Amino acid sequence: MKTALLRTPLVAAVAVASFGMVGHAAADTAALEQRLLELENRIAAAEQRASAAEQRAELAEAQAEGRLSADEVEERLAKVERQASGEEGFSFNVYARSGLLLGEDRKSIDGGPYVTPAGGLGGAVGRLGNEPDTYAEAILNYRMQFDNGAKALYRTMLASGTETSNDWDDDSNLNVRQVYAEFSDLPSFTGAFENASIWAGKRFDRDNFDIHWLDSDIIFLAGTGAGIYDMQLADNWRSNFSLYGRSFSDFDVRPEHPGDDGSTDSLILTSNNYFGNWQWMVNGLSAADNDTRDIGEGQTAATSGFHTMVAYHGDSFFGLGEGNFKAAVLHGQGLGAQVKGLGSDGELTDDATATRLALYGTTYVAPRWRVAPAILAETSKDRYVEGDQYDWATFNVRLANELTQNFEMQYEASYQWMDLDPRGRNGNSAVEGDYTKFTIAPTFKPQVGGFWQRPEIRLFASWSDWDQELNGYSGGDAFGSDGFTGGQWSFGVQTEVWF
Repeated sequence: MKTALLRTPLVAAVAVASFGMVGHAAADTAALEQRLLELENRIAAAEQRASAAEQRAELAEAQAEGRLSADEVEERLAKVERQASGEEGFSFNVYARSGLLLGEDRKSIDGGPYVTPAGGLGGAVGRLGNEPDTYAEAILNYRMQFDNGAKALYRTMLASGTETSNDWDDDSNLNVRQVYAEFSDLPSFTGAFENASIWAGKRFDRDNFDIHWLDSDIIFLAGTGAGIYDMQLADNWRSNFSLYGRSFSDFDVRPEHPGDDGSTDSLILTSNNYFGNWQWMVNGLSAADNDTRDIGEGQTAATSGFHTMVAYHGDSFFGLGEGNFKAAVLHGQGLGAQVKGLGSDGELTDDATATRLALYGTTYVAPRWRVAPAILAETSKDRYVEGDQYDWATFNVRLANELTQNFEMQYEASYQWMDLDPRGRNGNSAVEGDYTKFTIAPTFKPQVGGFWQRPEIRLFASWSDWDQELNGYSGGDAFGSDGFTGGQWSFGVQTEVWF
C-alpha cells in the first residue's frame, strides 16, 4: 500500500510535465528571462570595453611620452582588443557541491544517486536531498589569439571529492582530470576543415551531455589522446573524430599468464556525427591482453567492443511548448557494453550486450512553475557471467515553484524498478524490487529563473523506501545495513555552485 501511495506524486508530476501545455504567460516569462540575460551580457561587454578604453588611453600616453614606439603600441592595442572581446586571456570556471546528509537518528547516512543495487550498473536515481559528499572542480583556462587569426585554448582541471564532514581530509582524492590544448581558426585549414579545431592531451570530450537531476551523463567520453572537431563533410553533416586512451590497471591476471603485469590500455576510436538536431556516434574499442584478466566464474574478459548512440537534441519541450529536450538510445557489445562511460569497464565479457534509453526535458507549465521529467533505463545480459541479466529503469521528475526573486520550493519524486540476476558474481544474489524517494527542498539563490541558475543553498527533507528483497542483493552495499533498510526520513543542507 505505501509503495502505491508514494508513486502517486510521481505519476501526477510526470503527467503534468508530459501533457501540460505551456500558456502565453510561460512564454512571456521565458522572453523576459532572455531579455534579462541579453542585458547582463551587454553590461559585461560594456565593462570590458571600459577597461579596454582605459588601457588604450594609457598606451597613448606612453607613446606620447616616448616610452613605447608606434609598433609596440599597435601590438599591445591588438592584445587589448582581443582581451576585451573575450578571445584572449585567463578565465576560471567552477562546479562544486557540498552538503550534510543525516538520518532520523541525527547520524550521517549513505546516499547518492547510485545508492541502489542498480547503481553499480549506472542505475542512478534522483539526486535532490540524496548527496552526502563534497565534490569540487576548478577549471583554469587561458585563451590566445595570434596575428594570423589562429586561436588557442589551454585548459587544466583539478577535482577533488570526499564524504567526510571534517575541514581536513586525510583521504582526499585530488585529481588532474584535464590537461589539453586546442587550436582553432587555423588559416591553413580550408575546405571541410575550414571551421575545424584540433586538440591533444587529457580531457572530457566537448560534446558529452548529461541528465543533471540524476547526476548521470548520457554519454561520457574521456581520457588522453587527440582529435578534431567540426569537420564540415556536407551542408548538413558536421563530424568529429578522436582517439582516446584509458588504463585498466591493478587487476589479477589469469594463472596461465604469470608474466603479465596486471595492466593494459583501453583505446576508443570515435566518429561523432551531427545532422541538424540529430547525432549519430560510433565507437570501436580495444584493450590488448585484457583477456588475461581474472574476472572469476571461468569467464574471459573482452579485448574489443562496439558502441553506438543515436540522439536528438530538441529545441522545444517535446513539441508541446517552450523549453528543450534530449533523447538518446545507446547500444554496446563487448567492451562497448559499458554504454555511458566508454572504455571504463575492463571486466565485461566478449558476449556482453547492453541497450540504454535516456530522455529528459525542461519547461515552464505556469509563469512561476517549471518541471523537468527524466527517464533512464537499461537492459544488459552476459555482462560479467554467462547468463546474467541486469534490467532497471528510473523515472524522475524535478518540480520548482519560484516564490520570490531569491526563494523557490523544489520538489523531486524518483522511482526505480530493478530486476538483477548476477548469477552469483561476487556473492551477489538475484533480486527484483522497487525504490522510491520523495524530496522537499526550500531553496535560496541570488536570482531564481530556470533550472540552470546557480549558485543555490537548499535545505531538504527526503523520504525513501524500497522493497525488503533488495536488502539481500549484496553484503557490501548500503541496503540492508544497520539503520538503512527502507521506509526512512533523511534531512540535510547543501550548496551547489557552477559558473
